[in-house]
Amino acid sequence: MDRLISLEPSNLVPIKIEPGLKCVGELTLRNVMYTMPVAFSLQPMNKTRYTVKPQSGIISPLATLTVEITYVLPPGVCLPETYPHSEDSFLLNSVVVPGATINNLSSTFDAVPNDWFTTKKKQVFIDSGIKIIFVGSPILGRLVKDGSMDEIREVLEKSDPAWNPADSIDSHGRSLLHIAIAQCRPDIVQLLLEFEPDIEVQSPTGSTPLEAAAGSGEALIVELLLTRRARTERSEASNWGPIHLAAGNGNIGILRLLLLKGANVDSLTKDGNTSLHLAVQERGRDCTRLLLASGARTDIPNTVDGDTPLHIAASLGDEQMAKLLITKGANKDIRNKAGKTAYDLAAENGHSRLFDALKLGDSFCVAARKGEVRTIHKLLESGVAINGRDQHGWTALHRAAFKGRVDAVRALLEKGIDVDAKDEDGYTALHCAVESGHADVIRLLVKKGADVEARTNKRATALQIAESLHYVGIARVLLHGGATKEGGVTAGSIVHSFEKYSTKELEKVVVQRQRSRGRALRGSFDHSSLPLAVL
Repeated sequence: MDRLISLEPSNLVPIKIEPGLKCVGELTLRNVMYTMPVAFSLQPMNKTRYTVKPQSGIISPLATLTVEITYVLPPGVCLPETYPHSEDSFLLNSVVVPGATINNLSSTFDAVPNDWFTTKKKQVFIDSGIKIIFVGSPILGRLVKDGSMDEIREVLEKSDPAWNPADSIDSHGRSLLHIAIAQCRPDIVQLLLEFEPDIEVQSPTGSTPLEAAAGSGEALIVELLLTRRARTERSEASNWGPIHLAAGNGNIGILRLLLLKGANVDSLTKDGNTSLHLAVQERGRDCTRLLLASGARTDIPNTVDGDTPLHIAASLGDEQMAKLLITKGANKDIRNKAGKTAYDLAAENGHSRLFDALKLGDSFCVAARKGEVRTIHKLLESGVAINGRDQHGWTALHRAAFKGRVDAVRALLEKGIDVDAKDEDGYTALHCAVESGHADVIRLLVKKGADVEARTNKRATALQIAESLHYVGIARVLLHGGATKEGGVTAGSIVHSFEKYSTKELEKVVVQRQRSRGRALRGSFDHSSLPLAVL
């Protein structure tokens, strides 16, 4: 036998260090003898740093005794000289004491004669393997800051399970997760998450770990936290939520992760901005496109000044951003709390290149739709973009052709507008004129070189549209203009029974087709064109 006493659970004694509290650890001694009491003496090698209670005593056969070891921190000192392992050691002496009885055990604590452990007649066992490991919030906070992975794990595992060491807070009020995030250490975050810390704990500034990771641009840490079901909403104490931090910092990878996990794309910052406001403010086109593709609303006003994202783009003079927002349906007529539209802000800041997108283009399209040729010329002289498009991809020529404004169509063509420009559905102005039955416009477009074989996204030609609507006269115009039918059918072979359709019914067909393509029709249908279409 080489030992009378076993140490439980091991010879490594954890001593918890916490500010303002007594630094105490416990060691359990077990008498491994079946029939004989054992006396022990436990002495620290450095008696100025440690106190042991009891220092000595007698343990009955197979019984245990818990010893309290107290570490004394010098005044004003927060951490031991070495951590987490102490360089100090302890000397455990033990000896069999056949003469001791159960009845006098309690009276012998700290009263065991020292010569019991020195008398040569007795066999004294000496154990110097007892070591100290310091645990507690200051220790873990410093280890996380230092990045000591193995030591962090050891301290976490040796800590008292009655308190969750992963929830430790350092002297600055930061959680271990916040410290690891500040150190850009996803490996430490992953280690801490194994011990199930509170992932919604807030820093002194009110941010959650997810908000801190999003703000730091740590995509891997964000993913780790989201895997643990971290909340994507803005915490009440924070100014910005995770999605705002990602959008405001232009971090599209983190933004995509948050959106995939269900983050509210239209949630507000404390000062009333959406993530779209912030992306536009920072000129983040990729983030803006992702937000818009994820359903972000373009017309939410800021709760303080009433600015929409389009107001912000106009103030900055960001033409591409403004056009992107308009293409996605941003309302150019919304006024902020100062009563100003996006155009007003662009004008105030001298951003003339935005005038066409924000105002002149609208006037141009209106003039084309109404057939106001003088206004068209005037606006072109003012610098309006002749091939400008609306959110559906329509140019002024599409609008004029659809409404049958032949003079406006002629004026636009003379000024060099793209006769074969296509909208988002692949429709040219010729398709629009055919669909709405304006034969005179069709003749003009064909004469000016419009591609009569152009196909929509669904592979429809102008001739096929005319035939599907029973526009016999228009079909004849297209065939005479060079359109061909599949299978070599000519104009002379077109036979349709038009009589069963009334003007109102034809109008209904066209309107339904336009609505099916998502068009918002402007003004009333031009009935006068129908006779020309079918003669």
